[in-house]
Amino acid sequence: MAYFKVAFGFLVTAFLSAAVSLAHPGLGFGWGGVGVPGGQSGAPSYGLFPQFHQFSCPQAEDIVMSVLEKAIAKEPRMAASLLRLHFHDCFVQGCDASILLDNSATIVSEKNSLPNKNSVRGFEVIDEIKARLEEACPQTVSCADILAMAARGSTVLSGGPSWELPLGRRDSKTASLSTSNNNIPPPNSTLQNLITLFQRQGLDEVDLVALSGGHTIGVARCATFKQRLYNQNGNNLPDQTLERTYYYGLKSVCPKSGGDNNISPLDFGSPVKFDNLYFKLILWGKGLLNSDEVLLTGNVGNTMELVKAYAKDENLFFKQFAKSMIKMGNISPLTGFNGEVRKNCRLVN
Repeated sequence: MAYFKVAFGFLVTAFLSAAVSLAHPGLGFGWGGVGVPGGQSGAPSYGLFPQFHQFSCPQAEDIVMSVLEKAIAKEPRMAASLLRLHFHDCFVQGCDASILLDNSATIVSEKNSLPNKNSVRGFEVIDEIKARLEEACPQTVSCADILAMAARGSTVLSGGPSWELPLGRRDSKTASLSTSNNNIPPPNSTLQNLITLFQRQGLDEVDLVALSGGHTIGVARCATFKQRLYNQNGNNLPDQTLERTYYYGLKSVCPKSGGDNNISPLDFGSPVKFDNLYFKLILWGKGLLNSDEVLLTGNVGNTMELVKAYAKDENLFFKQFAKSMIKMGNISPLTGFNGEVRKNCRLVN
């Protein structure tokens, strides 16, 4: 019995030491394996784990959720905007909050890339969360972790799944406009192009289809689907896969010339509810973007089967969406002594 007490005591001490060491790398005990993201051979490595802020900022999750609840109640579309911010961040330099940096003497902001300009939004909500967290726990919770928590919270508040979220990301001191232009999948992508861009991030076909299901909430600008209405294949004809009444409805929102910033819901049946209707609409020829439609008609891999499976079984979709969000949130995080914890998400310290 005494042996078990000693062993248990050692495990508790080891966990607490590791948690303190990870939250405050300067207090390192020299423990840690090799091969955890951010780790370097021969040096202690610092991975992401859900309890990262348990001692350094136990109220972090409550603060994030209270700001989100207010923002999404005021404007339900904000949930989709915050989910998209996390996605557009992770696909560039990894999940490092580079997307939040404004132009400065040393930074060329990703906010001006083709996928982001006049399109990404939600920065003021992130600013408010950061300000509240800085008040409660100065320079403890990174902007990169805030983006990950805001994406999960937005999903939950829209009626979607939750997941145990690994934390401990740190913030970049750089941004990359060119990588933002090259790595974020465009709305007119072919299926092969989508698969390639996701594979570049270590994400497979299952992740591609599940994460595309994030389009169950939110809207898109006319500029992103105009080609489908008027000139899909360079022959001045619409995309033949569009269901006819849906096509006429979109034409009324998105004229041939002008109206680029007019918006249409990605899932017109339940635009602010996180559900599996997005996949059903694709099966009915009512997916809004080319990148939605090709998941069914692209004839590469198993994406068609996955669309059908998620359309049939919402629970299956929710489970996979949660898994794929964790996987995406783990793309190349900065940990340990890499990067920093910004005081203001828009500026390097």
